[in-house]
Amino acid sequence: MTEQTKQVATTARKASVPRTAPGHVLTPFEEMERMFESLVPRGWLRPTRWEWPEWSELTAPFEGRIPKVNVVERDEDILVKAELPGVDKKDLDISVTDNTLTIKATTHEETEKEEGEYYRQEIVTGSFARSILLPAEVDGDKAKASFRDGLLELTIPKMKKARRRKIDVA
Repeated sequence: MTEQTKQVATTARKASVPRTAPGHVLTPFEEMERMFESLVPRGWLRPTRWEWPEWSELTAPFEGRIPKVNVVERDEDILVKAELPGVDKKDLDISVTDNTLTIKATTHEETEKEEGEYYRQEIVTGSFARSILLPAEVDGDKAKASFRDGLLELTIPKMKKARRRKIDVA
């Protein structure tokens, strides 16, 4: 086996090892990269040291456009927290239908333009929306919302028929 063949085999083995921390949920782009690497490892097609940019570099302009959320089901209600950096309270549109929550928001472009040429521009403006399937049917009329420092917090009561009940095993 030549030295170059050994190097390609080593690179292929390293590429097939998952590179995520425990509990880390892969983005669709990371998952696509992982699946592609399992079929065609990077080193197999390009045995030289030159590499394509990582997916994280290619997708940087799209990151943050879909708010990250936490959904917690409690006995009487559902708690939803969403990160909405750069959004003003007046630019939020929140709606609930049955067991689906939709968060829409708009960010506005800075009025001041910076002098010089941009080397990197990742702060984007525009509209985005996210719909989240909730674990139970909720009463949207009684929902309570607060928004502070870019964090939206919603408490949405469950419908009586959808409330969680503990069942004891005999």
